[in-house]
Amino acid sequence: MPTIDSVDSWALDAAPPVQEYAPEFVRVQDLASTQASLIFADHAYFGVFVLFILSFVAFNYTLKIQRFISRKLAKRNNEKLKMAPYECGPVPIKQPAKISHHFFIIALLFVLFDIEVVFMIPWAVVYKSFVASNMGLFVLIEMVSFVLLLVVGLIYAWKKGALRWQNME
Repeated sequence: MPTIDSVDSWALDAAPPVQEYAPEFVRVQDLASTQASLIFADHAYFGVFVLFILSFVAFNYTLKIQRFISRKLAKRNNEKLKMAPYECGPVPIKQPAKISHHFFIIALLFVLFDIEVVFMIPWAVVYKSFVASNMGLFVLIEMVSFVLLLVVGLIYAWKKGALRWQNME
């Protein structure tokens, strides 16, 4: 370990002189740029974030400019034939028949219970391994509570009349 006596004199001469602390006035712009550079230096993906935001803003303004230009330059042609929906074949004489909402309710209930089966089949496949690991009762209670929740929903739909079929006439 070197001592103070072993330090060369040229090293002491090269040391900068000690200055007393003097408060400096810092402009707000310098402070803001320093803080921004610190944020940029501390976060590795800050540049990616800024690029993402700029891309998002540029994309939105590009769409707005395109829409503005197209509305100004487009020729307006509001003919009756142009405004009619495209339909091949004969011109329809009357309105098409409306589809009953009961079809949609039955379809939703079918999807609900179809998804229940999608959950129950894998459970049944791995249930034996859960029994072997002494978790069989816990997993059984979980599945029974799941099925009971769906049965309560079915009973609610039944009581509200969602499963009752009514004629449209």
